[in-house]
Amino acid sequence: MTTRMSGPERRVQVLGIAAAEFAGQGLHGASIDAIAHQAGITQAYVFRMFGTKKALFLELVEAAFDRFTDGMAQAAGGERGLGALARMGARYHESLADRTTLLLQLQGFAACGDEEVRVAVRARVARMWDTVAGRTGLDPVTVKSFLAFGMLLNTMAALDAGQLDEPWAEGVRTRIQPGLFEHITTGTNR
Repeated sequence: MTTRMSGPERRVQVLGIAAAEFAGQGLHGASIDAIAHQAGITQAYVFRMFGTKKALFLELVEAAFDRFTDGMAQAAGGERGLGALARMGARYHESLADRTTLLLQLQGFAACGDEEVRVAVRARVARMWDTVAGRTGLDPVTVKSFLAFGMLLNTMAALDAGQLDEPWAEGVRTRIQPGLFEHITTGTNR
């Protein structure tokens, strides 16, 4: 029996179910039938809410990137420079605990063979870049190094490296101190 929900409540429910499905299965492996079944609705109702499977996927992927970016912007507060970067990094690290959001981002990258997905993911990566650069006021090399390190953290979180008792995994888990990026300057990175 289908639980009676308002349209906005049902939409939130389907987004939650679809997030888990797409995070685990990706754009092409996810099943609208499985999402509809778990929500207790028809496939047609899912398509009525979101239009296409890809549109639903893109909404979820974009929101996943936005959660990381918005969290970092909020963490920086009014601070600038390396202090803001350190606060953003701490928030980024905390955000990795949301495995579904992390995997949605990675599934977005994996689906970049599709032009529409590639354009959407590019826009979200550009927004992340602009947020870090704009909030910190730091040079492109520092921003690039920060985001590259974030991608390593994404990879290790996806691999559940926090659960491994191996030297390489322990090395990746070492804490980053706020001064990590102090040696990077425009003069040293030409």
